[in-house]
Amino acid sequence: MEAAYDHRLSPPCVHQPVGLQEAWALKRIYGDQAIYVSGGTLIRTWWEAGTAAVPPHLIDLRGIAGMEGISAEEAFISVGALTTLEDCRRSGGLQRHYPALVEAARGIAAPPVRNLATLGGNIASGYGDILPALLALEADIAVFAGNVLTVKPLEAWLDERWSGGGESAAALVAGIRLPLADAEPAEHRLSLFRKVGRREAFTASLVTAAAAARLEPGTRRFRGVRLAAGGGSGRPLRLRAAEALLEGAACDAALLGPVFEAIMAEFATYGDPFASEAYKKNTAANLLVSELWKFMQA
Repeated sequence: MEAAYDHRLSPPCVHQPVGLQEAWALKRIYGDQAIYVSGGTLIRTWWEAGTAAVPPHLIDLRGIAGMEGISAEEAFISVGALTTLEDCRRSGGLQRHYPALVEAARGIAAPPVRNLATLGGNIASGYGDILPALLALEADIAVFAGNVLTVKPLEAWLDERWSGGGESAAALVAGIRLPLADAEPAEHRLSLFRKVGRREAFTASLVTAAAAARLEPGTRRFRGVRLAAGGGSGRPLRLRAAEALLEGAACDAALLGPVFEAIMAEFATYGDPFASEAYKKNTAANLLVSELWKFMQA
């Protein structure tokens, strides 16, 4: 209690950079003594729970132009890191092209929190609930470190984030880029996100699962299959072995048993006081297989 009281007596110094270069330079100067912040909803829960200390310095990103909003270009849609989850949920363009992403944003926290929480903050944690949906959509991530804004596959960034390698600790998430879906009829396309928590709403996730696929007209073969799962503070993962079983295969319910087993073997998660590792694996496999079965019936 004494340590928490000391933090309240010594509030952090808040820096308000106006550009990515300035924000990055501040992080380089202060290192582990500073963190980037925008909505601050996730890190505030850490502080309140005592799982992280309030740092001496906060680098407030909200004054940086160009990091907010949703824009469409010829081949992709870009979403700035400072775009709120509520703005993602309400976006007509995202609803039309990426319903799984919209559903993921809708399922995070309560509406007042989504009005503050940002896409970039959920991504930067490395385990945010939005990440399986973005993996299934093959999103790219824009990351700034030094003088260059680098765009790379989100999956590669997660590999670096979880291994501690790649970009320096000062790098910041600037936004994401989503490929525009090709124009297949809606009835031939699967785009979904599912979340299981300890209660019906406004709760931390135990398991999250996302999928994208389409059935080729005429042949009804699976194309563009992407499956992902995560949840809690576990690493979100693409389920590539399960994807490989479906990609190019004719639509047949006999596929579902092997896909279930592949997900069970591939999904790396963890047990906690609320759910065992086996429960989470079974839940992810059941969620994805049941939705694939429904898709096959369409």
